[in-house]
Amino acid sequence: MRDILTEEPSGPCRTFLDFPFEGNLDDLKADIAILGIPYGMPYRPGEMANDQSRAPDALRQSSEIAAYTKSHYDWDLGGTLLDDQPIRIVDCGNVTADMSDHRVHYRRAEEAARKIFRAGALPIILGGDHGIPIPVMRALEETGQSGITLVHVDAHIDWRDEVNGETEGYSSPIRRASEMPWIDHIVQIGIRGIGSARSQEVADARSYGADIVTAYELHEIGMPAILDRIPNGGPYYLTIDADGLDPTIMPAVMAQTPGGLSWLQTRQLVQGLVSKGRVLGMDLVEIAPSRDVGRITMIHAERLICNFIGAAVRAGYFDR
Repeated sequence: MRDILTEEPSGPCRTFLDFPFEGNLDDLKADIAILGIPYGMPYRPGEMANDQSRAPDALRQSSEIAAYTKSHYDWDLGGTLLDDQPIRIVDCGNVTADMSDHRVHYRRAEEAARKIFRAGALPIILGGDHGIPIPVMRALEETGQSGITLVHVDAHIDWRDEVNGETEGYSSPIRRASEMPWIDHIVQIGIRGIGSARSQEVADARSYGADIVTAYELHEIGMPAILDRIPNGGPYYLTIDADGLDPTIMPAVMAQTPGGLSWLQTRQLVQGLVSKGRVLGMDLVEIAPSRDVGRITMIHAERLICNFIGAAVRAGYFDR
């Protein structure tokens, strides 16, 4: 029997900004596809489902003015979200899991992402912890693109080979990406504080050639200077760990670390990268909804995704 790859979101606002749900990935007709991947690979018993696994639906349910967001003038974009163009956006729901086999979730996630890429749609992935980009980045093979630049926003470098024997958890996505032949240059922005990396992982990242941009270097020279260090023209994949942003604007994370990206820097990166070349997809991960304060995290998360969508529209990604 064929696997059911995705299921409808749950809650009062069932899809992101009330865009239509589409569960048939074999006949997908969309320009942009929202996909939730709730579960990463756990490091300890009982960690499969956690606060971050609630984030995809929490993000969907956070918008109280979805109709306004889609139809009213947006000063971040200089017009309406879709610039009055017939852009087709669908929400493909959440990748299904099998609690008797944790790896099924990743296999289904990769298959779902491959189908989205095969349909020519731009995926926006909602996590889940930072392990979930691993199957999505594997699915980038489907695009036929080589020399992809991975742009990574995070407080941590995520270069661990394994933790407790698990090689595909949230401390390892960039190490795994470095092993994929279609990934070339890696730029890591916002690094600071203490994470799972030891001196060896830092040495490994530098040996690979990763451009590690600490948050303090970013604040000193500015985001435009960092954008200049990213190869022109694309293709790119953008992975954003919410703790890469400063906790004053993204408090709902497990590892709050002072000194992260400001909202203005985040917007500069998203819009600058989209304008610089083709972004093949993006993910936003590591939001822990129960830790939010006054909806600050959800407001910034929605704004981030809307800036990405609006920038892609205005960069001509979907011109026919």
